[in-house]
Amino acid sequence: MAKAIKKQALGRGLSALLKDPSNDIQSVQDKNANKVIGSIIDLDIDAIDVNPFQPRTNFNEESLRELASSIKELGVIQPITVRKLGFNSYQLVSGERRFRASKLIGLETIPAYIRLANDQESLEMALVENIQRQDLDPIEIALSYQRLIEEIKVTQEVLSERVGKKRSTIANYLRLLKLDPIIQTGMRDGFISMGHGRAIITIEDQAAQLDIYEKLLSNKLSVRETEALVRNYNNPETSVITPKNETTPEIPEFIQKGIKEFSEYFGHKIDVKVSKNGAGKITIPFHSEEDFNRLKKLVKRAK
Repeated sequence: MAKAIKKQALGRGLSALLKDPSNDIQSVQDKNANKVIGSIIDLDIDAIDVNPFQPRTNFNEESLRELASSIKELGVIQPITVRKLGFNSYQLVSGERRFRASKLIGLETIPAYIRLANDQESLEMALVENIQRQDLDPIEIALSYQRLIEEIKVTQEVLSERVGKKRSTIANYLRLLKLDPIIQTGMRDGFISMGHGRAIITIEDQAAQLDIYEKLLSNKLSVRETEALVRNYNNPETSVITPKNETTPEIPEFIQKGIKEFSEYFGHKIDVKVSKNGAGKITIPFHSEEDFNRLKKLVKRAK
């Protein structure tokens, strides 16, 4: 406990040091720089600006409120990282969710690591550190890779070494940026996965991409079913696995006509399989407990 108190007191002492104009540290050669750089210091939140190089652009409000509640209860467990811009002026490098959540509950100070970096170094630090996070969506990661390549002037090979990812992984993310912006937004909002996006990207025409995207959403297709749909589009004369819920020429006409009524009644695309002897099986999908209970009510009403 004594060690923890001493560490906190040290942070407060360094905070005071940084507010002394005679000790304005601008480089590692300056007096007291060795005491500040790499240490955890309580900084005034109002002295910190957000990072224009931050790759994250979407911040879920509910998630922020949950983090804010945790910080209010336990404090900021992991310090943010900032770079020094001038006297008592800092810019966020990483930790924007913690920073925003802390402001949300009205904290006046926040623990931070201080770095001295130029704009290019700050961009690289922000992008590389944020890419390692698990909660970035695929498009945010792709945009981060793109910015590193274009603004830091590194190749995919060099980038793979810096972020610890295979070059093929980086290439797969970058290809997502060729998707129509509407589809990119759908991926960012969680309507489709990266696997869906990788399947659609094999179609170059963006109007066709959107057509596939609409079918994917309306039929709730899996990644495998989407891949089959894309293969069918790219090779219409080739026999492929037909995605679930899509009727085939082999299915008798009376079933093709009647299955639409089943789908409309249950509110889902119904899967039908027919054997050579004419027998068949109807599968009614459900997507949650609530959806299952809805189907039960429909059956009760029909009795």
